[in-house]
Amino acid sequence: MGEFVRVEINDGIGTIRLERPPMNALNSVVQEELRAAAQATTADPGVKAVIVYGGEKVFAAGADIKEMAGMSYADMADRAVELSGALGAIARIPKPVVAAITGYALGGGCELALACDWRVVADDAKLGQPEIKLGVIPGAGGTQRLARLVGPARAKDIILSGRMVDAQEALRIGLADRVVPADRVYAEAVALVTPYVDGPTQAVRAAKLAIDGGLEMDLASGLAWESQLFAALFATDDRREGMAAFVAKRKPDFTGR
Repeated sequence: MGEFVRVEINDGIGTIRLERPPMNALNSVVQEELRAAAQATTADPGVKAVIVYGGEKVFAAGADIKEMAGMSYADMADRAVELSGALGAIARIPKPVVAAITGYALGGGCELALACDWRVVADDAKLGQPEIKLGVIPGAGGTQRLARLVGPARAKDIILSGRMVDAQEALRIGLADRVVPADRVYAEAVALVTPYVDGPTQAVRAAKLAIDGGLEMDLASGLAWESQLFAALFATDDRREGMAAFVAKRKPDFTGR
């Protein structure tokens, strides 16, 4: 659908595919195409789950430093908001989203992976936030999403050192959810999200909204948010079907409505 990012839909799964060789650097065009892809997969009722994939060799090795090098503070004050917003659009897709990571997921590439719900990682992949080595910090969610995922102490270790994290360490600290051989990464990502294709779409959406929204609230507010989403599901066909199927001891036939 764009010069460097395209969306493929197969059996209810939308794949957002990065294609900017050799390293899928996230320049401003890629950023905006990612935003458009997030909006497209969000709006398409035929897409029940999403995979973000950089191909067999590399996920994304970071932002386009050549593009950034000549920018002033005023330039970046505007661009940084757009960069964060582009990856935020991925995070706000109201459907299950998994990053299928091969090769490198560094800098903006790691931040793109962090915007997903899960990360399937090749056993020889490297992840990290090396921005400190350029005299800056992660600017598209790295300091916030990484700390929430692995804890502040581990996030500080990774971000302040700028070091790369291998797949096994990523799995151990919760940065990766599954580690498989590189040639199985995409297939494993498909396997992870396939159960959601025939699931209760509105309930899945509500669960994701409850968890992600609740993380930004105090406990009392989060519980109230959860209650509101829970009650709203009683207006859906899938809730009626799910409960009727339970009572009848049969498999539910969800329609996504």
